[in-house]
Amino acid sequence: MNTPIERLHTALETLGLKAVEARLENLLEQASKKEPSYADFLDELLNCEVEARRTRYMRAKLQLAHLPFVKTFEQFDFGFQPSIDERQIRELRSLRFIHEASNVIFLGPPGVGKTHLSVALAEAAIRSAMGVYFITAHDLATDLGRAYREGRLDRRMRIYVAPKVLVIDEVGYLPLDDLGTTIFFQLVSARYERGSIILTSNKSYGDWGSIFGDSIIATAILDRLLHHSTTINIRGESYRLKERRKAGLVPAREQERAASNSLASDSVPPKTRQKTALGSTASEAKEASL
Repeated sequence: MNTPIERLHTALETLGLKAVEARLENLLEQASKKEPSYADFLDELLNCEVEARRTRYMRAKLQLAHLPFVKTFEQFDFGFQPSIDERQIRELRSLRFIHEASNVIFLGPPGVGKTHLSVALAEAAIRSAMGVYFITAHDLATDLGRAYREGRLDRRMRIYVAPKVLVIDEVGYLPLDDLGTTIFFQLVSARYERGSIILTSNKSYGDWGSIFGDSIIATAILDRLLHHSTTINIRGESYRLKERRKAGLVPAREQERAASNSLASDSVPPKTRQKTALGSTASEAKEASL
């Protein structure tokens, strides 16, 4: 005949309570020493399973979001980047901008923490049970460009329109071709006032014409992004350069150039908006911004 412990293991396995099953003997031993009430023991037993399932859920959501790494706000060195207003970051951490379908744009030279803060916001959104997707601007253009050539752009576009939060990293590191520019415009238009975009760029707004190869479409994109948005302009030194300097690997002149490499915040006057359907041509996109 099976012992009570064996029957408990069988029952827990049947119910799929894997976390409780794995810790059963330990939990029973602790209970024998503390002699909790039946309710307290049951509460601890079930809480063990709840926490395990929450951890598995978070791990799965983080994987689905394609975050490049896990970063938190606590890990960010605000003292190293004094140009950042911590009160503004605290407001963003409330995630109210997501409920308002507003955007967050981080501008600054490489290595100042733009992606770190973007990922931290994305992770906070995931922990609040919001859908998140992370991708670089280059990979986004490549993926949607391939889908366009294969005749499945509409279906693939839904991957980037559906999440509550879309993180587009490294806008401006590589210029986009005509197709990539038009598709990027379509995506921003499709998400306009429907879902939040968190975007990082090493270019000031005045330089976005060079990113998209067309100042008219660049203005149309900025018009939609900036209508409901918060811009965080980070002027400072690269964290990576900081570590290299500590190790004595950075020449003095390079240090001076890095310290002076900052972005000025540019403003783009909003233009009248017109709805643009997916599949519009580059010329139609230009007309929509006029």
